[in-house]
Amino acid sequence: MKVIETSRRRFLQSSVVLTVYATTSSALTFVPDSVTQPTTSTKDIAKIPFLCNMCRNKCAGIGRVENNILTKIDPNPLFPKSRNMICPKGNAGIQALYDEDRLKYPLIRIGKRGDGKYKKVTWNEAYEYIKDKLVKILEKEKDNRSTIAYCNGEGFNKDEYIKFFGNKLGSANFLDEGSICLNTKLGATVLTIGDVGEMDVDGSDYVVIVGANRYESLITPDSVDMIKKQSKRKLVVLDPRVTVTALKADEYLPIHPGTDLALCLAMTYVALKDELYDKEFVKRYFKDFDKYKEHILKENYTPKWAESKTHIPAKKIEKLAKEFFRAKNPLFYLGRRSVWAKNDFQLRRAMVLLNALAGSVNRKGGIILGKQIKLPPEEVNSPLYANAKERFDLDGIVYGSNKGGSWLNFRDKVVNNKAPYSVRAMFIRKHNLMMNMPNIQKTKKMLDMMDLVVVLDTMPTDTAIMADVILPECTYLEREDMVVSFNKLEPSLALRNQVVKPLYESRSMQDILKGLGEKLSKPLFEVSKKFDEDLQDSIKDVGEKKAFEDGGYDLAELYKKDISQRNKELIIKNFGKEAYESLKQNGVWYPHMKEYHKEIFNNFYQYYPEDKRFYTVDREFKVNCYLKKLKDNGFDPMPSWRDEYDFKVAKNKFRFITGRYVMFTQSATTNNVMLRDLMKTNHAWINNKKAQKLGIKSGDMVEIKSSIGKVKLKAYCTNKIHPGCIWFAHGFDSKSDSMTNSFHNGANDNQIIEDKFEKIYGCATMHETDVEVSLIKKAKNG
Repeated sequence: MKVIETSRRRFLQSSVVLTVYATTSSALTFVPDSVTQPTTSTKDIAKIPFLCNMCRNKCAGIGRVENNILTKIDPNPLFPKSRNMICPKGNAGIQALYDEDRLKYPLIRIGKRGDGKYKKVTWNEAYEYIKDKLVKILEKEKDNRSTIAYCNGEGFNKDEYIKFFGNKLGSANFLDEGSICLNTKLGATVLTIGDVGEMDVDGSDYVVIVGANRYESLITPDSVDMIKKQSKRKLVVLDPRVTVTALKADEYLPIHPGTDLALCLAMTYVALKDELYDKEFVKRYFKDFDKYKEHILKENYTPKWAESKTHIPAKKIEKLAKEFFRAKNPLFYLGRRSVWAKNDFQLRRAMVLLNALAGSVNRKGGIILGKQIKLPPEEVNSPLYANAKERFDLDGIVYGSNKGGSWLNFRDKVVNNKAPYSVRAMFIRKHNLMMNMPNIQKTKKMLDMMDLVVVLDTMPTDTAIMADVILPECTYLEREDMVVSFNKLEPSLALRNQVVKPLYESRSMQDILKGLGEKLSKPLFEVSKKFDEDLQDSIKDVGEKKAFEDGGYDLAELYKKDISQRNKELIIKNFGKEAYESLKQNGVWYPHMKEYHKEIFNNFYQYYPEDKRFYTVDREFKVNCYLKKLKDNGFDPMPSWRDEYDFKVAKNKFRFITGRYVMFTQSATTNNVMLRDLMKTNHAWINNKKAQKLGIKSGDMVEIKSSIGKVKLKAYCTNKIHPGCIWFAHGFDSKSDSMTNSFHNGANDNQIIEDKFEKIYGCATMHETDVEVSLIKKAKNG
């Protein structure tokens, strides 16, 4: 994108190349010349508690604000979830706030989609454009509201976004990041033990991690717990690559990609055959245990069998199983990672069942069920649209997520014209589809098919430049959000307070949806009047005004009160005035906080006394070994191995595996110059012996090619990766030239990852693409 802006200070243009033809003028917005400027000793200083949004963990911070400029971020010692911690990514939130590449005002496309030509408009002009387009679309589709798809990639405000587009506007087609992330894990735990749970790493004495990379991809208190008390805890890591997590482990076992399930089945075999499992726990909680035991033993999932699948010696597998089940508080870590292989749902089930066999569910050091502080939902009056169709992306998927759907299945049906109706519009919030989904060209084709694409974001991403309308959302530091309940072991409420006022012409999501709702309500109601027979009957019975008001057709209903007032009323009504004051002043509240919270020693805090934590709760649950619905749909009802799961790569090819660096949250922080300073670019990891045969040395430029695309990247030759694999980190190589620091920097893995997905939850399988590697150019010193 290229920008020409005639009414702003020069430094605001310095790194922007998006062409915007200015049609309106606006007041200047002051930003600091440097985010590292020294703090002052003036009296106009405020310290404001907030919740970070630089990754999924949502740590609590305190912003030091001087004259409405954020000058420093400190950790908030009161929040149990983040435990007085702010990582480098959290500190780089200042750069996210003051990034010169930020989207600053509403834009409407005036060129071809993707060519980056936009004109600057007022918010009202942007809303008018959207209204006119939607009226035409819904007229054409006879008020099928599901012709409008909407997606969201940010955890905060997701439910409110769904209320607006799903409950109020009436679309069934919501998609989120779950199907390109960890829906199989969430589904497997809920279907097996009835709860997503929470892993108590700190309370465990033996931890096994397969495929997850806590020290290199996500640094949170959980990561710290794995290092803490290491003399009292054994950490075993299995991975095709020697990750930072593997380097920190007591024992590292290299494993073939996609064969973790075989390891779990063999560990289960040892536990059942030698009767190492917790018999009392099994007797009380397990359902269909005898079926599972018979299945595992009959299939003969021995350590010797698993050796042929995983390449881990049978003796080591047997030793691992016996150590795990003899530990007092073992934990087979479920991980927070994307879906790697087609057997991932079965793997996650096997992992949960291993924990359950060891009795490590609803107890210290295991999968905690806990006791979360419940927040009542805000009620909203939802219209009943007679012509709105059901979602279609879960057709052919056994379970799937009714909330977030299956991205790849949805996209396939749209681009191949196999959807039962046309999808003509898409609203995209903080979800960079053009970088984050396998097979980018297919995503582009999907967006090109739309009559209307609207993007709400803070940055001019690859997806933003595919939009017809760009609506600049402010960053998390410029807004207040609804109060959120966190954690089950040490539960608390936390509030994201507004640290500084929104810069430029950006707005919060709530304010954007309020303006959109006010603009759309009556015109879209007029469309429904033409096609919705139920509404026509209602108007005959009670009149148009009452049918509109009582029917919930006012899309801005939720925003009659601003976010601060909504928070105040909800918190005081359910938890009292003291809780509200604590959340505003401290950012955190939980029962007995003043009594429980105390500093143990230098910057380490107790949040709940040991005997007050919810390690074990009085709850009836069952461990489901057998899932009949899987059987009915042609899938294995219990974790099983199939020959198609074997690791096989054609001669002269490699299995591509991906991951990420701790500095980056997918592509969301890829333009952040403070984080770029820590990791300039990504490199292709290749086994040094394989590289030598190909004539490749570290620093050489190589081409990595799959069936759908190719990338160029510098090689890193090492013995720390499986000989049959190639690895490089996700989140690099923006194609939007307005992303100054990430434009054409490194390579994007989704240029080469094939768009395959498993059929139980509809999740993309990220480690099932084979690639060829060839030398392009020798390094200058090579």
